[in-house]
Amino acid sequence: MQQAAASLNGATTVRGVPAAEPGTVSICFVAAALQAVRARGFDAEALLLRVGLAPSLLGVPQARVSAKHYGALWRLTAATLDDEFFGQDSRRMKVGSFAMLCHALVGCRTLGAALERGLRFFALLLDDVAGVLERDGAVARIVLRPLSSPEAGSHPARPSVFGQETLLMLLHGVACWLVGRRIALTRAEFAYPAPMHAAEYRLMYSPWLAFDRPRTAIAFDATHLDLPVVQNERTVKEFLRGAPENILVKYKNGSSLRALIRKRLRRTLPDGVPEFELLAGELKVTPATLRRRLHGEGASYQEIKDQLRRDLAIDYLSHSDRSVMDIALELGFSERSAFYRAFRRWTGASPGEFRRGLAWS
Repeated sequence: MQQAAASLNGATTVRGVPAAEPGTVSICFVAAALQAVRARGFDAEALLLRVGLAPSLLGVPQARVSAKHYGALWRLTAATLDDEFFGQDSRRMKVGSFAMLCHALVGCRTLGAALERGLRFFALLLDDVAGVLERDGAVARIVLRPLSSPEAGSHPARPSVFGQETLLMLLHGVACWLVGRRIALTRAEFAYPAPMHAAEYRLMYSPWLAFDRPRTAIAFDATHLDLPVVQNERTVKEFLRGAPENILVKYKNGSSLRALIRKRLRRTLPDGVPEFELLAGELKVTPATLRRRLHGEGASYQEIKDQLRRDLAIDYLSHSDRSVMDIALELGFSERSAFYRAFRRWTGASPGEFRRGLAWS
């Protein structure tokens, strides 16, 4: 636990590309990605079935899908609409735009230069929203601003919530990849009320969130702007083969205390997880200090344990033919009934119902 202990003493940067970590995506993002599909007259249910998801999952508010399933739906939706921005802008972002962006950015020397180029790239492609890079002393910000559209006259367009989420996710994910490390966000604010899935934002962006603000922006340490771009034309191809799963999962607060504890717990399954006091001792802090720092990230030890087991269970049920009992034992449940109760609490369905909701099973 040397890396974890070091993180508690201030060294919170994790270099390199993290190891693969099963992750899940809330069903609300699946529904949002399908809005334009329906609006343009395509069969959204058929797209779900093609990627191995049953439309019935949309009716379960707590449902989640694996990052692999969501990535497959992302690619299929973009291909169906010929729009990598999912119909969230007045102009289509044609398929191939994201790949061209990545090729254009690896030629930059520093992250700051790459972000400036990337923001200009999106400004050329999109009509309703643009971003600017601000540097204010020790803080850097990517700020999204609505643009005026011809149809709206002098009134600015209203970028959708999902459109702003998508643009920020792409910008932040690509920025992390360009420098080969997680760029921790120190704050995120949004020019709209907290959505129903606002709890997801703590994982997507930062524990420090604000809604109903004058603008949408993410902030980070300005020293990151001077980091060198470490990717090249060869690594672009590898990155694009794994997109968007590598953006959705690998760079999701990988340097946070929550993530470090999650990795520690995953190594102990199925043998059980350490008591909170023992974990605090391993991290060389008192239980009160560990609890306070987790609270600062908007997390708790029980929540981390539940989310890890939930994500692993969904991954096993989605991408393996292992029995429910095998999965329960792997996750540290000694009784099948306890696993059933926990899974229903996490997702709103039993393991069997969830697996039957996957079209391939």
